[in-house]
Amino acid sequence: RTELAGFVLLPSLLPLLFGGQLGSAAVTAAANLLLLGLIYAVVGLGLVSIVRWVLTRIVSQLRSALSLIARAVPLLAIFVLLSFPTQELWEIFSNPTRGIFATIIGMLALLGVAFLAVRLPREARRLEDEAGGDSPPLRRRQLFNVELVMFVSQATQVLLVSLMIGVFLTVFGVLAVDDEIRIRWLESPGNELLGFELFGEHLELTAELLRVATGLAAFSGFYFSIAIFTDSTYRHEFLEEMTSEMRESF
Repeated sequence: RTELAGFVLLPSLLPLLFGGQLGSAAVTAAANLLLLGLIYAVVGLGLVSIVRWVLTRIVSQLRSALSLIARAVPLLAIFVLLSFPTQELWEIFSNPTRGIFATIIGMLALLGVAFLAVRLPREARRLEDEAGGDSPPLRRRQLFNVELVMFVSQATQVLLVSLMIGVFLTVFGVLAVDDEIRIRWLESPGNELLGFELFGEHLELTAELLRVATGLAAFSGFYFSIAIFTDSTYRHEFLEEMTSEMRESF
């Protein structure tokens, strides 16, 4: 512990002692802490193996993307389709500056991550009790590794569902929301990013449509991350499938 403290603190103290550079000292300490965390993740938690497993699972999820969206979207379709064509929603996501809009999306993502991080330890302990049998209990680091695997798995599913909903809403909005509707909702035709002809109609992809689709996709991801644990249908479709794989590992 003394050597680790020296590794982190001594290099960061040099700019402070010899130049009074507080900012440089703080950046050096933060960089060293980040490096230590990365070393611990690689050596102590098997980060390389987890990343390899994550990439494999992402490819598997992408292969079964149609099955995933067929199971997830019907449960979200009523909320999404009823919310999308509303003037208030378009005003909420179209008016903020880029910084405020990014903050809103980041807040929804952070809330979803926080909910997964809070609930998954309980699920990991429940899984250990069910599948561990008479085996010795896992050590704290081993249990954290199980929680990390479960977190990455669920976060991957939430991300894929959010992306697919965002793409669907973007395509739907290009086809269904024209200049007249945008003028009625926003008092302007919007900022056109891409225009093209289809079946004799001029269709437009606007910045406002992308904002609304992104906002609804982020909110849907947040809702999905909660429903996985609280809704019996979601739990059966998504969580139980993943925990069955984890039981094989146990």
